[in-house]
Amino acid sequence: MIAIKERPILFSAPMVRAILAGHKTVTRRPVRHQPDVSVTDAIPRRNFPHGPATIDWYWRPKHGHLNGAPSAGWDFKCPYGQPGDRLWVREAWAADAQVDAISPRELSQGEPILYPADGTVRQTGCSMLKSGRTRPSIHMPRWVSRILLEITDVRVERLQDISLAQVRKEGCEVREFWLFGSDAEERQKIGARVFGNLWASINGEESWRSNPWAWVIEFKRVTP
Repeated sequence: MIAIKERPILFSAPMVRAILAGHKTVTRRPVRHQPDVSVTDAIPRRNFPHGPATIDWYWRPKHGHLNGAPSAGWDFKCPYGQPGDRLWVREAWAADAQVDAISPRELSQGEPILYPADGTVRQTGCSMLKSGRTRPSIHMPRWVSRILLEITDVRVERLQDISLAQVRKEGCEVREFWLFGSDAEERQKIGARVFGNLWASINGEESWRSNPWAWVIEFKRVTP
């Protein structure tokens, strides 16, 4: 029996709320080493008839280079895993004020936890007397995480190729009156603009304009 792999993934408060509401079922993350390719063909490892059975997912451009060297193998490994793997969500959090000076790794797992994204308090034994300082998501221990996701699909796309349907799956609101009277091409442009604003607010305007290759990770929420 193959053990299920788990990896952490960071989400902002609005995206946490979208996941909890069931509105967000996909996330895009930039490929760390951008290939120098002049074509849009990108092949997931699963589409190659040769090679060993996949353990982690890789991606290889049909043409191009990696850091100036010709692509000659499985150059791009998805750091988030493959379908069936799980992602535990790291978000901003807080313990009781009386333990503010205690580091995350030294906290008792019986501590109550506040999740500022939606104000939920998890009581695991002790009651929270007063909420302490908000701690950044990067410092969230595994036991504090309340959201577990199972990967259902992984692929690679240019960031700006996102479809209107995918924009909605990203948890973005696209109001129908914005689309009224628009043809299919214009509807996609409107959707991409909505998602582009979100992406730029997190990663910077240039990150959107440069249209990087991105991992597209589809998921479903499962019981922790």
